[in-house]
Amino acid sequence: MTIDGKAVTAAATINAVNPATEQVVGTAPDCSREQLDQAVAAARHAFSAWSATPLNERRAVLGRMAGVLAANAATLGELLSQEQGKPLAKAQEEVLISAHWCAEVAKLPLEPDTLADTPDSLVQVHRVPIGVVGAIVPWNFPVALAFFKIAPALLAGNTMVLKPSPLTPLTALKFGELLRDALPPGVFNVVSGGDALGPWMTAHPGIDKISFTGSTATGRKVMESGAATLKRLTLELGGNDAAIVLPDVDVNAVAPLIFWGAFANSAQFCLAIKRLYIHDAVYDRLSQALAKLAGSVKLGAATEAGVELGPVQNKAQFERLKGLLADCKAQGLRLLAGGEVAQQPGYFFPVTLVDNPPESSRIVQEEPFGPILPLLRFTDIDDAVARANASPYGLGASVWTADEAQGLAIGRRLQAGTVWVNEIHTISPIKPMAGHKQSGLGVEQGEDGLLEYTLPQTVSLKRGGQASGAGA
Repeated sequence: MTIDGKAVTAAATINAVNPATEQVVGTAPDCSREQLDQAVAAARHAFSAWSATPLNERRAVLGRMAGVLAANAATLGELLSQEQGKPLAKAQEEVLISAHWCAEVAKLPLEPDTLADTPDSLVQVHRVPIGVVGAIVPWNFPVALAFFKIAPALLAGNTMVLKPSPLTPLTALKFGELLRDALPPGVFNVVSGGDALGPWMTAHPGIDKISFTGSTATGRKVMESGAATLKRLTLELGGNDAAIVLPDVDVNAVAPLIFWGAFANSAQFCLAIKRLYIHDAVYDRLSQALAKLAGSVKLGAATEAGVELGPVQNKAQFERLKGLLADCKAQGLRLLAGGEVAQQPGYFFPVTLVDNPPESSRIVQEEPFGPILPLLRFTDIDDAVARANASPYGLGASVWTADEAQGLAIGRRLQAGTVWVNEIHTISPIKPMAGHKQSGLGVEQGEDGLLEYTLPQTVSLKRGGQASGAGA
């Protein structure tokens, strides 16, 4: 672990398992409560100097961090692919995206906003850092989702204690090690551990804000745990993202975009398409095109040549997906692709397409978080919008049409924080992303996401040397 700029071990360890082989590929420290206290104390001690560091110097530090990540993309990517399971090229790409994120976030504005500047008064709103941020990161994108938090939090002048998922701790521990020389001691601490560590962090009185990415069920527990100290929260939670395909689309053109919009990272993606509403006029052609793609994609271990999709990351998720598949079969639903899980080592789940299941079925109502997708027919756009919105989630959505004006109009009707028209997953350091309904609280990315790591401080000056106030 990295605590106060130093390497720290622990008395106990946790195992990291390669999901392609089910073999242990490394061990990580299991942080004790006392060691968490040390990390929080180090972050709190470092906060005074770091928050007083000029903004341009903090921008330069983020630039150096980006350089460290880019220079070590091969090493970090290999480690990431072993513990997470994604193809090596995609793992290295994730590291490089994280480096890009650091560099671009460093450019976001954070200057005071002047509300009044007259001969009589000056009124400014400054954005001041919150303090110590506890960042809790899941296993699907262990590097990128970490730096979506690290970069804005540190730029704003906060210090941090980062906790990776116990299922993918190794890469975070490694980049924590690599960044020790790029940051003052205590500004950025990385601790790893089992299921007890997260609740210790969310309840810790020395942590001022929790930034959490994970399931909605766990997000509720984070919110409850942080209530005792009124922690500031950013919660990026689950989604059951709907896509709506209109009858005027070019099927051959959109099929690959929709396919990868659903199945990138083996569909272990909060913003993946998880309900695909297809107009009846193009349903058969598009479903056949998607089934053809499903049959052609190569599923395998990260080290195999030409692999496009890796295994599901962990056994619990693998078993849950098998349960959803069994439920589809028990209902007598037709499968257009996949549906047979090979008896072999590794958590390999085939790309599976479910043909027009009932809206009430589990595969429609639940977030699979894996490569099984319901295809749903519609004939009336108002009906499709109503069905898309009939969810407790509201993270992302997409519309596919040759009519851009109609696509934008339909998109505005969808209850989701991010809506794409004729594209998907074009996230960016400058685009805010916010979950609606039970998909989260607060904002990530962009200027709005940066401000989540600050508090407004209004400063008013009466000019002319004459004091004034309510009692004057």
